[in-house]
Amino acid sequence: MNAIALLQSTGATPALLQFLPLLAIAVVFYFIVIAPANKQRKQQQAMLGSLKKGDRVVTTGGIYGTVQGVEAEVVYLKIAENVKVKVARSAITGIVAGDAEA
Repeated sequence: MNAIALLQSTGATPALLQFLPLLAIAVVFYFIVIAPANKQRKQQQAMLGSLKKGDRVVTTGGIYGTVQGVEAEVVYLKIAENVKVKVARSAITGIVAGDAEA
């Protein structure tokens, strides 16, 4: 006897089969949306934690600069000669590869 026939004979089929599609949708949603978002958030936090003086970065506003100083929640960027700005650490979106000067 297969599993479905066994469930039908016990009378538990309607309740169990009604929840299986919802469970399947939840599992698919987790692997398509939640798990990748958690992974990306952890990578962003690791990148922000590893910022150091001299790193070339880009902000959420699209400003490229060189890190001149790092504090707990603030990063000081040199964006041009004699121009330094204070930005929130969370505004840094990535480290830029390359040797271009600010």
